[in-house]
Amino acid sequence: MRREGRNLVVAIDGPAGAGKSTVARQVSKDLGYIYIDTGAMYRALTVKALRQGIILSDEAALSRLAKETEIRLTYQDHTQAIIMDGEDVSVAIRTPQVSQNVSLVARVPGVRTEMVELQRRLAQKGGIVMDGRDIGTFVLPEAECKIFLTASARERAMRRARDLEASGYEVDIDELEKEIATRDRIDSTREMAPLQQASDAILIDTSDMSFNEVVDKIKEYIRQTQRNSFMGLE
Repeated sequence: MRREGRNLVVAIDGPAGAGKSTVARQVSKDLGYIYIDTGAMYRALTVKALRQGIILSDEAALSRLAKETEIRLTYQDHTQAIIMDGEDVSVAIRTPQVSQNVSLVARVPGVRTEMVELQRRLAQKGGIVMDGRDIGTFVLPEAECKIFLTASARERAMRRARDLEASGYEVDIDELEKEIATRDRIDSTREMAPLQQASDAILIDTSDMSFNEVVDKIKEYIRQTQRNSFMGLE
């Protein structure tokens, strides 16, 4: 895949709490790209499933729900909103209950098929930064720039705790770390498109890096890829 100018496709993967969304959002803003938060799509469907009382082990019911649900991403001043059946659920998707259950919904093959189709359509024109668990390996395997972000489970739990506390939730760091480890296991062992680092992705361990350091490293990688593409070195 080769694109001219700024229209590259950037795939950022990694486990829960590695900082993918906040980093991807900033990188896209700085470079004038469109940010696509795939995790928000699965979270929106999880919100609907929980509201309807669907048993999350019922794969057939979840697959039907995915087919029946309209999910859209909208943007205003670089701020993304997730719209589910006409409702803005941008706040609802970030509750602890959704975080605890989204991996159970996302692992269902029928759900992933519907979401991946939408994600690929959004990426067709390039100039996007898309983050998730399987972007570089399954959703957009031909993406020019692939990054795999990670951090220790403890560090990821501490980051998540800060976010939840800022939203008014009381958290137990040890329990949060166990929850993250469980999500890692589910994401890494699911049958369809498990979480794993693409062979051509660069690995960035953010455990001891500042937010700005991570953003700058990714932007430099994208710019180098653009230069190589322009010079025909890719």
